Amino acid sequence: MAKSPGHQQHPDHKVIGKLLEQRMKVEVSGEVVADSRNVLRVDEDGHSPRYYFPRADVSMGKLSRTETTTYCPFKGTARYFSLTAGGRELKDAVWTYEQPYEEHPALKDRVAFYEGKFPEIAIHPG
Repeated sequence: MAKSPGHQQHPDHKVIGKLLEQRMKVEVSGEVVADSRNVLRVDEDGHSPRYYFPRADVSMGKLSRTETTTYCPFKGTARYFSLTAGGRELKDAVWTYEQPYEEHPALKDRVAFYEGKFPEIAIHPG
């Protein structure tokens, strides 16, 4: 893993991950697509909290990889999935950092759901 250029250039920018002590679920129009007691909450300056679920606790068969990628100078390159649930396909509704920067190794093998962009997605304590 490489060092984050974002943290090197902006040492005051906070990206803080914390494992939650409670069970969390992701539902799409009432259909459960993730259920875990091992969720990482990430609080980053200027962003809403994000919840990263281990792939083992996600219905990965409901995800299909897209060509979309984005870059975060603090976390790395995000790769996206479409999510098919609740009778709909939600394009680029899920992302993952497969090779996060060394400051954020806990993101590896986890996925996050784009709750704010898709009102059908609900993340809540289970």
